[in-house]
Amino acid sequence: MKLEAKREHLLKPLQQVIGAVERRQTLPILSNVLLSATERELTLTATDLEVELSVRLELPVEAPGDITLPARKLHDILRALPEDATVALSVEGEKATVRCGRSRFTLVALPATDFPTLEDLPFGVGIPLEQGTLRGLIERTHFAMAQQDVRYYLNGLLLEVSSGALRVVATDGHRLAFQELPTEAEAVEHRQVIVPRKGVLELMRLLADSEAEAVLALGANHIRVAMGDIRLTSKLIDGKFPDYQRVIPRDAARTVIADRMVLRTALARAGIVLDDKTRGIRLQLEDWTLRAQAHNSEQEEAEEEIEINYSGGPMEIGFNVSYLLDALGALGGELAKLSFTDSGGSCLIEESEGGASKHVIMPMRL
Repeated sequence: MKLEAKREHLLKPLQQVIGAVERRQTLPILSNVLLSATERELTLTATDLEVELSVRLELPVEAPGDITLPARKLHDILRALPEDATVALSVEGEKATVRCGRSRFTLVALPATDFPTLEDLPFGVGIPLEQGTLRGLIERTHFAMAQQDVRYYLNGLLLEVSSGALRVVATDGHRLAFQELPTEAEAVEHRQVIVPRKGVLELMRLLADSEAEAVLALGANHIRVAMGDIRLTSKLIDGKFPDYQRVIPRDAARTVIADRMVLRTALARAGIVLDDKTRGIRLQLEDWTLRAQAHNSEQEEAEEEIEINYSGGPMEIGFNVSYLLDALGALGGELAKLSFTDSGGSCLIEESEGGASKHVIMPMRL
């Protein structure tokens, strides 16, 4: 293999795929990036066997070929070189040479035949979406995913695909975030799949906040999202996600309508005195008034009072303030609607005019 390119033309795609390279690998080949060059195209691929990232770029290649190079060393070399510099890469046997001006680096290469790829997996009908729309769905739900929970199926994001709709759900057992999006895909088989946490975070990092197209496709055990010249393929978590419809409260007895940002800033101020272990905040509801009270183990206290639309009689209930802030931050619109069954039940948070976003938070004993 032999090619020459501007530093930025190699560095940007490498930065896009390097998120799939784990720093501590049991297999040396997984620390490498695969470079596949044809006469007019270079493709960079990285994987950790759970997530694969691939980027294709148009580039004149002097001598086509396939090779794998140490991903982070190559990244650090390119990043350290001067901007607008021209980089020459050549491979002979088990060694690759990177030249730029008077700089020269020799790296140990591993054969491309040893690199595991997911190139030939079969996938179903693709669902086209705007990248900004898909990114928004993930941003408004991903924070509710569990982290390293023994219930492994909670350590990911549920995608429910059906004719005319895409639903995204995350839960850690204490809260649930739900988003729904109408789609134009009418001939799609109904499926529920769980995308692992790393795949979700990498996808959110790569998606542009624009109208550019992303095509989502499901396979038997994998999901693939194509974003122009970038492609993400991720394994799916093999497990059954909880029935989220049963968790969402119906016919709540008490309803609060509040200015979303006024409520959020009041809760954030009250939460200042809380320490990392006890994030519980007490909400006192009275007609037209919500009072948020917080205290910590050092006897420090905070109290905030705001005006709300509520006439359901006095009630006290405790919640993790971080969960409330996350949910209110994920909503759109000026007004938030909080629905309660009783002082021991969960709270449903949504936009006052309805909408596609629902957040359920379990109460805390304070």
